[in-house]
Amino acid sequence: MTSTWRPAWPCPVAQVLAPYRHGPGDPTHRVAHDGAIWRGTRTPEGVAALRVAARAGGEVELMAWGPGAAWAVEAAPRLLGADDDPSGFAPQHPLLREAWRRHRHWRMGSSGLVLESLVPTIIEQKVTGQEAFAAYSRLVRRFGIRAPGPRDDLWIAPGAEALRQVPSWEWLKLPVDGGRSRPVVAAARVAPALERAARGGSGVLDRALRSLPGIGVWTSAEVRQRVLGDADAVSFGDFHVAKDVGWALTGAPLDDDGMAEVLAPYRPHRYRVQALIALTGSHRPRRGPRMAPRVHLPNI
Repeated sequence: MTSTWRPAWPCPVAQVLAPYRHGPGDPTHRVAHDGAIWRGTRTPEGVAALRVAARAGGEVELMAWGPGAAWAVEAAPRLLGADDDPSGFAPQHPLLREAWRRHRHWRMGSSGLVLESLVPTIIEQKVTGQEAFAAYSRLVRRFGIRAPGPRDDLWIAPGAEALRQVPSWEWLKLPVDGGRSRPVVAAARVAPALERAARGGSGVLDRALRSLPGIGVWTSAEVRQRVLGDADAVSFGDFHVAKDVGWALTGAPLDDDGMAEVLAPYRPHRYRVQALIALTGSHRPRRGPRMAPRVHLPNI
């Protein structure tokens, strides 16, 4: 299926879709030599491969394969930020004003697909990005399926049924410890209810997610950012975010309470502030060695 979308603003396709890529080796997200973005996704109508390419004149070319192709093409404008409304966002800090000037066409996408974002986010809890991205890639390649269409390097992440059947020793081989695999399996057991909760809005989805063991404020916020495009879902509990937001806006690192106070005037755009700071590359100086991946779990 092919279609052409003409957004009302110059859509920075790669920038908007970047949050849906979980590490440079994510097999469900590929960047082609011509700049097109390929996504392997599991839609309510079946699996699909979606190719998104920006064209001269501001048009976005959409191509999709598989039983979920029609759904993927129809949902693509929302994925690229068509539902995001930045009106009312008035940055006061000089850094934010400059960031908003430079990234004025950036929008928050909304995929509408909970499990697709929830699983890699849970795997990213409390570990280094290097470890999490490698484990997610292995999970997809071992228990997912090849995406339909012409690319043989594009994959579809395992669905709820497949995740429920992954034995504990296979999780450890990825490696994903029980503190993360158990929440993934618990979420897979109630996946239809979570997808329905997303249709009720951010508050409903937040309550549904946080009712599950092992899923807290950070995981819920990260999922709502991607699934619903929630511009107010701040990543409280992140190892870096509060420190980096504090450094950018006050000149000193903050904890979560301090960040909440600094961001309070920006409701309902608090996450938009966090994202803009990240887009500028502004962060506190990183001193000391990087945290090393853990070695006490079995690997492959």
